Amino acid sequence: MALLPIITAPDRRLKKVAIPIEDVDDEVRCLMDSMLETMYAAPGVGLAAPQVGDLRRVIVVDVARAGTDPTPICLANPEVIATSDDVSVFEEGCLSLPEQFANVKRPKSVCVRYRDYENKICEQEMDGFLATCVQHEIDHLNGVLFVDHISSLKRSMLLRKLTKIKKSAAHARA
Repeated sequence: MALLPIITAPDRRLKKVAIPIEDVDDEVRCLMDSMLETMYAAPGVGLAAPQVGDLRRVIVVDVARAGTDPTPICLANPEVIATSDDVSVFEEGCLSLPEQFANVKRPKSVCVRYRDYENKICEQEMDGFLATCVQHEIDHLNGVLFVDHISSLKRSMLLRKLTKIKKSAAHARA
């Protein structure tokens, strides 16, 4: 396992569509383990492979609350196969858009099909914050960021702010 560098917006690589994997083999499991380590260190509750420069359809999530045992879920080739008509709104953030947050409306519950860490095909019903987190990470696999779900004005403001932060950080390092 290794800590992986997290790509931050605006970066074109975050807008690319990830490709499906054949099987969850040792190489993919190593990626999943490194992504979990990176996510926990960040800290975050979800991470998609494109955020660490890998264009395979792999995500990891763990929405366990602080002070409780971790409950990581590793998903390869995740796809939403059903959604609820009910929606929920959560304030979302993203490791690729540090310190930027916005309310995003998504289906309240979803059924997701994926390959797990052992390469078994699974289907899981998810609701609440877990459903939101998994949908957010699947969006990354499709080149979609959470800011793509908000108004263009708000998105523009957040991205300008982030660009300014990145430039300030670059000047501070120079």
